[in-house]
Amino acid sequence: MTSSLRKWQRCCIDKALLRFDTSPHFFCQATPGAGKTRMAAELARVLFEQGKIDLVFCFAPSCQVVEGFRTTFSQVLGKRLDGQIGAVGTALTYQAMDYQDDEFWRLLDEYRVFTVFDEIHHCAGHDPLLSNSWGQQIIQHVQDRAAYTLALSGTPWRSDERAIALARYSSPEEQLICDYRYGLREAIADGVCRTPRITLIDNQKVMLTEDAESGSSVKSFPSIAKLLDESPVTYQELLRHDEVVDKLLDLGCAKLDELRQTEPNAGGLVVCTDIEHAHQVAGALEARGETCCVVTNKTPDAQQRINQFRRSDQRWIVAVSMISEGTDIPRLQVCCYLSRIRTELHYRQVLGRVLRRSGESDDQAWLFMLAEPTLQVYAERIAEDLPEDLAVLSRAHLSEGVAVQMGAASDPGSSSGSYDQHDSEFTGLNTGSALAAEVKRQAYQLSFSRNYREMLLACF
Repeated sequence: MTSSLRKWQRCCIDKALLRFDTSPHFFCQATPGAGKTRMAAELARVLFEQGKIDLVFCFAPSCQVVEGFRTTFSQVLGKRLDGQIGAVGTALTYQAMDYQDDEFWRLLDEYRVFTVFDEIHHCAGHDPLLSNSWGQQIIQHVQDRAAYTLALSGTPWRSDERAIALARYSSPEEQLICDYRYGLREAIADGVCRTPRITLIDNQKVMLTEDAESGSSVKSFPSIAKLLDESPVTYQELLRHDEVVDKLLDLGCAKLDELRQTEPNAGGLVVCTDIEHAHQVAGALEARGETCCVVTNKTPDAQQRINQFRRSDQRWIVAVSMISEGTDIPRLQVCCYLSRIRTELHYRQVLGRVLRRSGESDDQAWLFMLAEPTLQVYAERIAEDLPEDLAVLSRAHLSEGVAVQMGAASDPGSSSGSYDQHDSEFTGLNTGSALAAEVKRQAYQLSFSRNYREMLLACF
């Protein structure tokens, strides 16, 4: 086994090999940034060396992650993973599974195939009725035909509480059973991941001016939480407000300046709501003299831009869904969370983009966000490896006749952004124009006190 492997990776491989003696399926939870792809590649190498497999198939939620698998597996195995003649296997998006013909799936009958599923929580289902289309593909074509399967996830639960494909659950508690678990606490102690520093931004005097036929009225709110709870203002509108954007970017830029004194190529990520929002944020950064790269699922050369940013010392990358999950850019140390998605799964995946360490001195990761109540709860729970109330199956059943076909794909080979099925979120969808039009129809204005409150959550 390669000497440069981390301790957890060695241990996980050993456990997988042992389990493969009695079962073809292995489920690994490892915190985002821990190095799951490298572990999977090394496990494949051992299986090849032991003469137990002939091919390896990898599946992942986006083209960015697929490209990372191809690169890592090729480096470890010394052979290509592009599905062409002479390759040792292939790597595809989950969307692409829908477009494979019977000849492709027959390879699992004719050869001993090791199948790897990254971020398996995207695939729902133990049975066809309660599965999404990606889970159905696994049930129909893979789980009983592959020589071995490796299911990977940093956040192994679904917002809809349905079963994850290839996962096992305890009875009667219906808790997820992991064959190997490597949490953030262990990863920080081992020097594998950075310590998260989450800063929540609040304002103690938010003024809301509403216009009516009888005249204008002004209300004051002591916090963002009160504003959202007791006024017509939505969280999405706050994310687009220039003062809010400016405040979060001010903090992010200042922290990046500080970090680059010791890590000259440290970078920052801004996660935006949609394409229009991303360009608003990019304009605000450029007005500060900052350099930035914008990538969305509509960017023709998105993968090339991401790769260029990964290798460069450019300060900021502004993204819509493209770097929320699985994408490896170790020099990212600062994140401004301006996404409208408020699920714990998405939140933790975004935080994971700044957790991966690349050296001895880059031991801190910073995330700046609004003190929105739901997100604040998620931030306070980061220290929990696998929150007990999440990885539990829902006992609800679908009514007869309800179609469950949530997986969606447009082009089998060009899924540059990921469709987050269980969050019911088309993450690349450009709804900015509609939201902007709605805001213009609103008969109110917001203003903020200059005295913002900053609450730092150092999770470890």
